[in-house]
Amino acid sequence: MGGTHARFAVVDTSGPRPWRIQDRQDLAEAFPTFIDALKSYFARTPPKSKPAVAAIAVAGPVNAGTARFTNRGWEISESDLKQFGFERAILVNDFEALAFAAEVLVEKDLAVIGPDVKGRDEGTITILGPGTGFGVSCLARYGGRSVPMATEGGHMGFAPGNEAELAALQAMWKQTGRVSVERILSGSGLENLYKTLEQLAAREPRALSAADISSQAMQNEAGCRAALTMFCSIFGAVAGDLALAHGARGGVYIAGGITQKIQQFLIDSPFRKRFEDKGRLSSFVQAIPTKLIVNADVAMIGAARAGVTIAS
Repeated sequence: MGGTHARFAVVDTSGPRPWRIQDRQDLAEAFPTFIDALKSYFARTPPKSKPAVAAIAVAGPVNAGTARFTNRGWEISESDLKQFGFERAILVNDFEALAFAAEVLVEKDLAVIGPDVKGRDEGTITILGPGTGFGVSCLARYGGRSVPMATEGGHMGFAPGNEAELAALQAMWKQTGRVSVERILSGSGLENLYKTLEQLAAREPRALSAADISSQAMQNEAGCRAALTMFCSIFGAVAGDLALAHGARGGVYIAGGITQKIQQFLIDSPFRKRFEDKGRLSSFVQAIPTKLIVNADVAMIGAARAGVTIAS
């Protein structure tokens, strides 16, 4: 469940992987509650029998079996899902679900961003990406053990890496106070960044959506290109910082609704240069691969793995 779309599917986990994903629907209506969205899904695509387990990936923190969607306002609990008719239910953070999936992704599920370095077998993997918000998780691995870990890393404070980013930070800080990573690395963040850079350049910003900014940047419109270039640069710096924080020698996997749409721009941008620009620890991150997740069903796979592993 992202901050914009409610995505549902039935995953058959009874056989060997890859598991069959059936009756997928992406619902974008403004449902008043999560249960209303769930009812709509089953009304549109009634399965032969209701699945025994509900595994829901939530765009927000999960606490003691309850969650509130950070950018949507819905509240949900595992007890609500059981009352709906499921035998077992589990809520996980949406990027924690991606961490569950990371371990079973294969080469065709990933596109290399930057040099094609191998990374360390069984090494920890960082998963991060911009969408409605900015999600961060990791798959911690050591001694044959794996632990998917949810985080709220998108709400870390933004640290500028050059004078232009410092000027943008100062301008944003005057408007909003504390500037988190998510205030820049998200759909609304790209819009904020574009407006800020236009104002700093003494130009009147146009009323553009994140999709408009990305599209016009790839058509070489100067203001939009400057904003998307800085966005990718900051993204690379943050990805490198998180790789250091997690010790992500197994790789950094990029997700989120924005990155696939700007894949070539991201490859051509300073993303990887900023990822590797870590002073005395540059050699550490240079050995870490950065890969874009291109499997459209990755969240479903991860939620299903969470359901199989920990639902009770």
